[in-house]
Amino acid sequence: VQLVESGGGLVQAGGSLRLSCVASGRTFTFSSYTLKWFRRQGPGTDVDLVAGISWNNINTSYADSVKGRFTISRDNAENTVYLQMNSLKPEDTAVYYCVVDANRRWPPRTYQWDVWGQGTQVTVSS
Repeated sequence: VQLVESGGGLVQAGGSLRLSCVASGRTFTFSSYTLKWFRRQGPGTDVDLVAGISWNNINTSYADSVKGRFTISRDNAENTVYLQMNSLKPEDTAVYYCVVDANRRWPPRTYQWDVWGQGTQVTVSS
């Protein structure tokens, strides 16, 4: 599976962005994957889970810091996962990574054999 994120950029505090992540590959079933967004807020810092959505689209999970502001969704027909980010704050500035788990594991966190995208930079100015 290959993942390509897009939608990052520079936005003022209070603004919105929508990140997209398109998956492709020789053989895969996108609809059976757990999908996640992580972020790294600075060099040398850990990656933190932002949001996850289960393979069956029943469960979602969010970091406390983004609850009520961010929404994760998926479009299996387009092999795409989205992260709608509203009411952005300067502390949301980070590189955001799309992550695919082909083993349907839940709750969402980092697991062995996860596949990561290259990341997209989000910068929120005050």
